[in-house]
Amino acid sequence: MVREFHLAFGLDVRGTPTEVSPELAAHRGELLAEEAAEVAEVSVGGPLDRLAHELADVVYVAYGTALVHGIDLDAVIAEIHRANMTKIGPDGHVARRADGKVLKGEHYRAPDVSEVLRRQGWSAPGA
Repeated sequence: MVREFHLAFGLDVRGTPTEVSPELAAHRGELLAEEAAEVAEVSVGGPLDRLAHELADVVYVAYGTALVHGIDLDAVIAEIHRANMTKIGPDGHVARRADGKVLKGEHYRAPDVSEVLRRQGWSAPGA
């Protein structure tokens, strides 16, 4: 859907992971920050339908930013998920911070996003 939007409005879409101009990168960062600020604004006070809208906007802009950079974001998310699931110890134990955030335990295996991008055709600088 986001690809359709980008194509319909003449926005950047790349098929291979690519660095973009600092100006374009800054613009995408500003768009993401704007959407994240809107989520923060409504996250406590709601209403829930506006929170849902703002959360969807963050995801939409994030996927658009990935398209601009030629990143298959679904593959990156799958790798992040794989790594996050290693936070569960073999005994099922989950380490948590006092506020409930799940922490990285001794069995945690960090994501290899560089490898995911290489499979998508990216050449790391200096490689």
